[in-house]
Amino acid sequence: MSVVKEKVAIREVGLRDGLQSIAQTVPTDRKLEWIAAAHAAGLREIEVGSFVPPHLLPQLADTAELVKAARAFDGLRVSVLIPNLKGAERAIAAEVDLMLLPLSASREHSLANLRKTPDDVVREAARIRAARDAAGSRALIEGGIGTAFGCTLQGHVAQDEVLRLALALLEAGVDRISLADTVGYADPAAVNELFSRVQAAIGDRLHGAHFHDTRGLGLANTLAALQAGVRRFDACLAGIGGCPHAPGASGNVSTEDLAFMLESMGHDTGIDLEHLLQARALVADHLCDVPLHGALWRAGLPRTRAAS
Repeated sequence: MSVVKEKVAIREVGLRDGLQSIAQTVPTDRKLEWIAAAHAAGLREIEVGSFVPPHLLPQLADTAELVKAARAFDGLRVSVLIPNLKGAERAIAAEVDLMLLPLSASREHSLANLRKTPDDVVREAARIRAARDAAGSRALIEGGIGTAFGCTLQGHVAQDEVLRLALALLEAGVDRISLADTVGYADPAAVNELFSRVQAAIGDRLHGAHFHDTRGLGLANTLAALQAGVRRFDACLAGIGGCPHAPGASGNVSTEDLAFMLESMGHDTGIDLEHLLQARALVADHLCDVPLHGALWRAGLPRTRAAS
């Protein structure tokens, strides 16, 4: 009797979280190749950019063009990051599928990164919800709570504060919540405890996890979140990305390593690993002067995999 594999989704965020952390600007045509290669490998949710002022992040100035092109791919859910109401209005006009509103649980990080307090962002979430509903848009709003496990600027971040902010965002009108270890402070025990607490409070509206591999615990933390019930994870091809307030950060969990782990464990990601490694090689070619990460591309797929 065949065993039904449990589905686990991977959201590719390299085009936003990866590229915003590097000085190099990737041309739009190469970004479109990236999207096509990721889609061909089976990825079905891609964060293609962010609607931030182009002078702040010139790497992401072509986000509207990328959204338009990505929407033509069959079955692809197009995500963008929105920093505020103005960004949300642009995302709504572009007809994205999901808007990620970042909120730092660390007050100090929030002020440094967004020039707003966490509660300011909650109030902005209510305005974004009103704008979306007034426009008749079907785009989902996800509140992404960053620095959920600690902060390089503030230090300790209380679990109670993360839970308070998750509930406040939902009350303000966001559709769902994800938690992020923005600066790589998490460990598996802390991940399991916090995700379990938040899920107990908000159920399936806790909808994602975002881990950085700053201290080599990205996959271990992913496994802890998986065991706590999470079934959607952010990752970057070649493990690029980071945070300007996390010195020494190596990047996000690599998409290819994460997909390999999940598939090896018997989960269904919908991803073709051979094609994913080809997509990784394409990204590496585009980012020839950028430090890249990950392990699967070096070792390759095990010979035993075909017989399993």
